[in-house]
Amino acid sequence: MDTSDTSTTETTAAATSADESGRNANRSTTPGSEGFKDFISNGWAARDEALPSAREQASFAAARRSAVSAAFPGIRLVIPAGDMKQRANDTDYPYRAHSAFAHLTGWGSDSEPGAVLVLEPEGGEGHVATVYFRERAGRDSEEFYANPAIGEFWIGARPSLEHVSADLAIGTRGLDEFDAVVGRVDTSTLVLREADAAITERIDHARIRFAAEEALSTNAQDAPFSLEFGGDHEPDADLARVLSELRLVKDAFELGEMRAAVDATKRGFTEVFEELPRITSEVRGERVIEGVFATRARLDGNDVGYGSIAAAGPHATILHWTRNDGPVVPGDLVLLDAGVEMDSYYTADITRTFPVNGTFSDVQRQVYEAVLEAADAAFAVVRPGAIFREVHAAAMAVIARRTAEWGFLPVSAEESLQPENQFHRRYMVHGTSHHLGLDVHDCAQARREMYMDGVLEAGMVFTIEPGLYFQPDDLTVPAEFRGIGVRIEDDIVVTADGAENLSAGIPRTVAEVEAWVQGAQRA
Repeated sequence: MDTSDTSTTETTAAATSADESGRNANRSTTPGSEGFKDFISNGWAARDEALPSAREQASFAAARRSAVSAAFPGIRLVIPAGDMKQRANDTDYPYRAHSAFAHLTGWGSDSEPGAVLVLEPEGGEGHVATVYFRERAGRDSEEFYANPAIGEFWIGARPSLEHVSADLAIGTRGLDEFDAVVGRVDTSTLVLREADAAITERIDHARIRFAAEEALSTNAQDAPFSLEFGGDHEPDADLARVLSELRLVKDAFELGEMRAAVDATKRGFTEVFEELPRITSEVRGERVIEGVFATRARLDGNDVGYGSIAAAGPHATILHWTRNDGPVVPGDLVLLDAGVEMDSYYTADITRTFPVNGTFSDVQRQVYEAVLEAADAAFAVVRPGAIFREVHAAAMAVIARRTAEWGFLPVSAEESLQPENQFHRRYMVHGTSHHLGLDVHDCAQARREMYMDGVLEAGMVFTIEPGLYFQPDDLTVPAEFRGIGVRIEDDIVVTADGAENLSAGIPRTVAEVEAWVQGAQRA
């Protein structure tokens, strides 16, 4: 990608934005004459300034902010969206706002890089919420045409403060006014540390400065002064924990988005099957699988929710195989672990394992049905009041029993299940479930007693994904098992009286999967 004329020597300082300083200055060719500036600043049609109605998720985001406000009365909270991340020189990765920011604002794939949500305590209880972001520049500014990072000539139309305020039903201010927030910072102010390193550093410095000035004002000059923030600073960690635990139970909007993500993911899987003739003809057929699914993700949503695992043959025994550069050979299995992320950032996380030629071999079927049995056993225990780790235990009981029956364990299934043994885990070293939502591994900073040892509640969404993986060089299993990897992963929501498999409509049984693959080939 290169839209410059490197033979031109005319340069201007305005062509390089502050956040790209040093990355592109020596190849800038933006005209700098006054005549050009005057010409490009005029002759534009009036913008459509009609304000939108608040988006559907705005009321849900407001309720989430109220819950956070109640958890931190009288404390200023700073939740950045995060800025662009450099990929190479003057190119950046596609932007994605921090999930906590998206959760509390309702701003997803259309959010502005560098935005910051501030919850400012007001008199008594409660907070005033304001989103600070860099508003679009007028067409009479050099930013409009000369700033490749945020200029509308380069990246397209950007929203006004008024537009975002109406869209999100939240107060907005220009990012330059965030300086005033930093000026009000005291030692109680909290920041979501992981979201934006530069903003975190500013808040840290402001807190230290405030503490030093407070010490001086109380005539404590002779007392030793030391105050540090960073790493495991406990109050900031409390904020991250609360924001993470707030997402454990999904609201109606979130559940609707996750259903849509699952539906889109099913379409992506079907389109992969339709392309199997091309996939098997390419040397790196796994890459074709990845590309076909990614196309559906971009058509129906924002992107893939995580790096797709398109693992064929022995690659299916590698838990996080994302290189996806191997061949896809008839007679082998393909383990496809992929999910569509919606524009709201909510993602599905589905795994299906299927035979390339549409028919499982006897050994492949044997392994697949054991994994399916484990998945069904785990699902059977899901209900309000159950403990999250019981889901994993139910799946492991089946994995231990089946691998013991096949003669793969040095002890009985019962002995293997003892905490001091766990021999069956050689063939399934990962966990069975994780929470799912804005992040594929959602709520990761929740306390253990709220997560692994937590009590299931209606509205929780998580995966059930047992598997069996027999490495190609594993001498503890017969040769015919080596190189077979199977995982079946579904997205589950806890209901008032049990559970619902959101991905139940995506074929799961041997017969269903074979018919699915074969049917897609005939289509």
